[in-house]
Amino acid sequence: MFALAKLIDTAAPPFTGLPTRAAAGRYGVGPDRPGPGVPQGVRPSGLAAVVEDLRAAYQRDPALYGSRATELLLYPGLWALWAHRAAHGLHNRHVPWLPRLLSQGARLFTGVEIHPGARIGRRCFIDHGMGVVIGETAEVGDDVTIYHGVTLGARGFWRDEKGAKRHPTIGDGVILGARSSVLGPVTVARGCRVGAHALVVNDVPSGTTVTAPPAVAHTGRQQPMPLEYEI
Repeated sequence: MFALAKLIDTAAPPFTGLPTRAAAGRYGVGPDRPGPGVPQGVRPSGLAAVVEDLRAAYQRDPALYGSRATELLLYPGLWALWAHRAAHGLHNRHVPWLPRLLSQGARLFTGVEIHPGARIGRRCFIDHGMGVVIGETAEVGDDVTIYHGVTLGARGFWRDEKGAKRHPTIGDGVILGARSSVLGPVTVARGCRVGAHALVVNDVPSGTTVTAPPAVAHTGRQQPMPLEYEI
């Protein structure tokens, strides 16, 4: 356990929230071209991928420092991602039934539901995890942070054709706040922040912050005053 804590704490480079300019060029991403970002043959595999996930989670969770790094092994979001990689690999090989079984097993134990067909980039961090739903045709870029209750879903069966692209594309470095929803085949471009409880149904340009209306304070008979809110 001490060795794991040292590996994560000392070897992790500073997290900037977005890939470097060189990485953006290599992976074919940019301010107006979000997407999974990592072509075949570039993504690390095995232990290297696991260590990369652990470092990403450690860098983005203020509750983890020093020897607490070992608590990462208890984080449901990490286990959900690892299970998804196995299910996604089987899905890509057209193995019937088993990928869905793995995803539902992960949902049972972690509270995170990721369809085996969803494409998720590197260093994704699902914090807390409970209630996260990621649909079949969703695409998630690199360095994305997802908080609990997030839905990357479709508009509804009455609008979507079977087999069509019906879920969102999330660009690199996007932050999705708790209980936010992105619905339909829309694009949330690189570096956006989606606030808690926000509903996104249209494309969002790079670097944009999207928020839901904040809570309103009622004090006696005075006029309601919006609470200060910033992300």
